Parts: sequence; C-alpha cells; structure tokens
Amino acid sequence: MTKKKSDEQSNDTEVDFESALKELETLVSRMESGELSLDESLKAFERGIELTRKCQSSLEAAELRVQTLTKDKELEDSDLKIDEQ
Repeated sequence: MTKKKSDEQSNDTEVDFESALKELETLVSRMESGELSLDESLKAFERGIELTRKCQSSLEAAELRVQTLTKDKELEDSDLKIDEQ
C-alpha cells in the first residue's frame, strides 16, 4: 500500500504555515465531499487537528514577533520625541 501525501506530511514536523493551511483545506474538501470511508475520515480529522494546531502556533509566533517589533518601534519613536525636546 502506498503512502498518501497527507501521511507523509504527518511525519514532517516542520510544515510551513502555507503548506499546512493548503493541506487543511484539501482535507476539509475531501471530508465534505463524502469520498472518504469512516476510517479515512477519522485519520483526516486527526491530521486536521494537527494542522490546525500548527497553524495556530505559527500565527501566535507571528503575532508575538509583530508585537515585539512594534514595541521596539514605539521605543524608537519615544526616543525621537525626547531628543526633539
């Protein structure tokens, strides 16, 4: 039996956000179409949960980076205002 793409990716812990989102969309489409057996649907659901967690983690990391960069920018702006006085 050959491995499916989703099986191969489930072993790949370093899936980027875009790839994870694309795979998640594919899984949802396949599940909604009714083409999967119950067992395949359960496996797809499980993989979907993994991908959702990966996407959520990536979004949280990006948000933290944005907050950090924004905070640094606010400090620079504050320094400029102090220097101008």
